[in-house]
Amino acid sequence: MKRTLAFGGLVATAGLLAAGLAAPAQAAPKDVASDALATNGIAAYATVAYWYNNEYANLVNATPYTVETKVVAKHISKGGPTPDSKPGVVPAIGDEKKTVAKSKNVNLPKTTGKVFFDGADGRPHWCTATSVQAAYRNLVATAGHCVYDTESNAATLQNWVFVPGYYQGKTPWGIYVGKTAYTHYDYDVYEDGDRDYAFVTVYNGLKIGHDGLSEPEAAPGEWYEVTKETYEKFPAEYRAKDREGRCYFKRRQDGQGKWHYYVWKFVDAGRLGDNVGGQGLAYNQKIGQPVFVFGYPSGSHPDGNYAFTGKTLKWSYGKTFAAQAPAIKAEELQAVKSSFTGEGALGSAWLLKYNNGRRLGYLNGVTIGVSDTDGNDRYDTSVSPYFDGETYGVYSAAKNNWSGSIAIPFENPLNH
Repeated sequence: MKRTLAFGGLVATAGLLAAGLAAPAQAAPKDVASDALATNGIAAYATVAYWYNNEYANLVNATPYTVETKVVAKHISKGGPTPDSKPGVVPAIGDEKKTVAKSKNVNLPKTTGKVFFDGADGRPHWCTATSVQAAYRNLVATAGHCVYDTESNAATLQNWVFVPGYYQGKTPWGIYVGKTAYTHYDYDVYEDGDRDYAFVTVYNGLKIGHDGLSEPEAAPGEWYEVTKETYEKFPAEYRAKDREGRCYFKRRQDGQGKWHYYVWKFVDAGRLGDNVGGQGLAYNQKIGQPVFVFGYPSGSHPDGNYAFTGKTLKWSYGKTFAAQAPAIKAEELQAVKSSFTGEGALGSAWLLKYNNGRRLGYLNGVTIGVSDTDGNDRYDTSVSPYFDGETYGVYSAAKNNWSGSIAIPFENPLNH
């Protein structure tokens, strides 16, 4: 069931980061929901082909996700989030041993990018997401409703991938297919706004073989010949179609009438965290601290002004304050003043103690909606769930799960 967010209150507080590690009150295993995205290498490989096919048509034509973006601000009520145990942090990838670095400009993190998926309307859309620390350097964080289909209640969104550094069809570090999504049980079942976040394990990235520019027919060395049985494991809509642009599955008859089956060679791009790094995680932090918000805002303000295109990564900065949204039983939200519009900005990373030189900090929130709190028809506030021990519990359920490579091995393609 689709829900409309109603914003119930804004209350400002102050505080300093308490960076000590502690064992928080966590989401118990029964409170963590997990759902498969691409369940095997064949499904994941076909997902990459879906986004690369026809000169990246689905990537280029994808539109920002607009589900549940507007947070209506009508009534002010007191209250907001409180820590459920001692504050703690998980260090970022490469930041386990801190070094001092200074910069006058705001350096954008490599960890942030776009997640692409098919929405309930069957069309390609995108949100913002970011890479976070994990044992196998394979974890992505975003808003829960950028993973789960709250429009049609049809479980997870289809063809889910993460593309760090995406820009106009370019995938500089490859495409990372989602393997398993983890969220809080209360969001998976009840769409509880306090738990509107998700952590997703991803397979190793894939890149196009050869130079990524030539048509497959012009680069025959970049095809694998596979068995008919392997070929037919891929979705029928991608197989044996000679369409304009690039096609990644084909069959051909030789002079003796024998059929041969081919799959285009995608190259293993390696693990996500090895390529772009991964932000740390902060939970049970005091409200009132400054955060950077990094995302791809798009769409217009209520007055029709288009301030952002969604094509490039943007940032905003401000101190968090407590917020509630009783209409969705969200009593532990945090908010920050920001001019980001909601489309495309869903899932934006809220980074605490961001080190401008190392481009690393602690993920302490993800944007789930925006609001015009003063009624001037301009969005001025972004909201996020408060990251507490329950959030850390969901993260902990995801962070130690291996995903691995989905590339067809060069030396033995017929046995994939």
